[in-house]
Amino acid sequence: MTVLGAGCSLVTLHKQHVTLQKSPPVHLAVVPKSVGLDYWEKVHKGAQCAASQLGKRVSIVWNGVTDETDVVGQLDLLNNYVSQGVSGLVYAATDATALVGVTQNATSAGVKVINIDSGTTPQPKGTPLLATNNFTGARMAADALARAVGGPGGKVAIIAFHAGSQTNDQRVQGFTGELKKYPKLKLVGTQYSQNDYNTALTVTENLLTANPDLRGIFAANEASDVGAVEAVRLAHKAGKVKIIGWDASPDQVKDVQSGLNYGIVSQDPFRMGYDGVRAAVSIIRNHTPVVNEDTGVALVTRQNLSDPRIRQLIFPRCGSAQQVDARPPPPSSSP
Repeated sequence: MTVLGAGCSLVTLHKQHVTLQKSPPVHLAVVPKSVGLDYWEKVHKGAQCAASQLGKRVSIVWNGVTDETDVVGQLDLLNNYVSQGVSGLVYAATDATALVGVTQNATSAGVKVINIDSGTTPQPKGTPLLATNNFTGARMAADALARAVGGPGGKVAIIAFHAGSQTNDQRVQGFTGELKKYPKLKLVGTQYSQNDYNTALTVTENLLTANPDLRGIFAANEASDVGAVEAVRLAHKAGKVKIIGWDASPDQVKDVQSGLNYGIVSQDPFRMGYDGVRAAVSIIRNHTPVVNEDTGVALVTRQNLSDPRIRQLIFPRCGSAQQVDARPPPPSSSP
């Protein structure tokens, strides 16, 4: 193994040579935006679950940069796996435009590509994206914040994470678009945490100082949410400033239970990892076309924490494809 330094992070590159084959065994590189956050660990567990069900002749390697802003590091890491000749890449793009070339290079080399969580702009033909509908989730967040703030309305703010990331930009757009339905809510600013707890804490503190009458915050990912909640708590404004978070780490779930978070928009990262690996193996072994997939989203509140589907989202368990699917069943067509 060698260690590649990219930006301020380190990633471990697995140098074993893998011969590309049209039949088993299948070797996949599963690459998140970064490693360390609970969200990506759930993706990892989903990928491991799928690989274990598909048998010993399917193997995955999990690897990523330590900072989602390290676009160059992810580029180098993915290109390294392509040069090794892995069977497929299952990855979440840190930057929607910068990663297009990686997908194109991989496809040209015969490496199958599945995007999970975040795709590219443009999304190359034949490269499916398995992800949350971020617009749906962000609209859900705006509606929930409007309910939390209540009739009088007031000032609200967004703590986003990384401009240029497809997921970030879609959440901001979805939230601000839905906010137009609530003229009594005034958006006073959008700040960026750079996916860092301490930065989220600082920018939220600054927002609270500049807007002492702030009524609500939409925190668009785990680090942004946890930092914003702490800033509000330190300012002795818990309950006065309503917060809708995004993602469902153990700390965030505790904040919902305690009332520090009015609610959190939960994706299904376990499902992304699970379906991503299964889709890649299906393409490689069976040449089966895979289409884009909405992996689902739900608003988690104190009232629904015991719901079995919500529990699967926040405390996922390995099982059959039906068992791990936390999405509501389609409506019955029966009269």
